[in-house]
Amino acid sequence: MDARTLRAYDNYSASFAKEWEDQPPAGDLYTLIRKHFRPGRTADIGCGSGRDAAWLVENGFPAVGFEPSTGLLEEARRRHPNVQFRVAALPELEGIAEASFQNVLCETVLMHLEAELIVPSVRKLLSITERGGTLYLGWRVTEGDDRRDEHGRLYAAFDPSLVLKSLSDAAIVLNEQVVSLSSGKAVHRIIARKA
Repeated sequence: MDARTLRAYDNYSASFAKEWEDQPPAGDLYTLIRKHFRPGRTADIGCGSGRDAAWLVENGFPAVGFEPSTGLLEEARRRHPNVQFRVAALPELEGIAEASFQNVLCETVLMHLEAELIVPSVRKLLSITERGGTLYLGWRVTEGDDRRDEHGRLYAAFDPSLVLKSLSDAAIVLNEQVVSLSSGKAVHRIIARKA
């Protein structure tokens, strides 16, 4: 993950976690999960405050949240003590076995990676998904050039074809750009089923 972005999440973990937890429920995301995910072990990659991992657990998807920021992991564990959280960072996802999850959720993480890390990250996410399993990818859309916010977080501008090329061995069941009901930001979503 981008080092400046990771520092920002460590330095401001409490305020970011509060902001995410205070947002309206991600009803549009949860509707897609109910429609496309199958019962089984679920990974939330880049779980942040743990909000979505907690929702997954409460809604019948036994989930583990993975996060590279130690500050955000502390927030997630404090806010959602009944959910399991572990350290892992894209693109390596060290410690996560191949084909170990029926469902993999990676929501608003890819935009924090430099463009050359998009392909290896998506390939790794697909590799930890079981055969016949589902991978959900969602990221905030950045038009024009890469930019950083006031905290130094990277918002990479990249063509969705980078992601689609990485999923050439999977069936694409959703590919859309919409405005998130939770954040109010433009997001791109791709859902793929592993062959």
